[in-house]
Amino acid sequence: MALDGEYLGMAVHIDDLDQENLAFYGFCGRHELRVQKCRACGLLRCPPTTACPFCAHADSNWVPVSGKGVVYSYGEVSHAIQGAFRRAAPYLLLLVELDEQRGLPGPHDGLRFQGNLADTRGELADAALVRSVGIGTRVKVVFRDMGEGLAMPLWMVDPDSPQPERPWRYPD
Repeated sequence: MALDGEYLGMAVHIDDLDQENLAFYGFCGRHELRVQKCRACGLLRCPPTTACPFCAHADSNWVPVSGKGVVYSYGEVSHAIQGAFRRAAPYLLLLVELDEQRGLPGPHDGLRFQGNLADTRGELADAALVRSVGIGTRVKVVFRDMGEGLAMPLWMVDPDSPQPERPWRYPD
């Protein structure tokens, strides 16, 4: 069954033919972060796919992950093209490397998610929070409900993890 909801005033629809994303966002709707685990090679993967990107095996199962990691990279958006994001500018799009599977299958690989920086309520972060986050900041997942059984995974600064004194940021 398709999932429908709304995020920042924009309609969200995941078609019933998109089984991988239905499963992923369905777990998010229960505030669970899960990823696919290949039944052949045992590696975790994100985004969800129909086959393992490492060994091409088609069978996988969904496993829970901690939802904790580190900002691996980021992009700061100062001029939002999408109208719904204009009021939030500047905002961060984070590339977060989860603690699970760091450095696998190779030294420059890891289990990585993209998502916006948010506050503890799942609202896009304000300008002061945006300026405080950079590469090396420890984050954890926070879910923003978008409709019945549908939620968006976002990232908030992890208050329970030690933080770098000055995370690396691109020069202004």
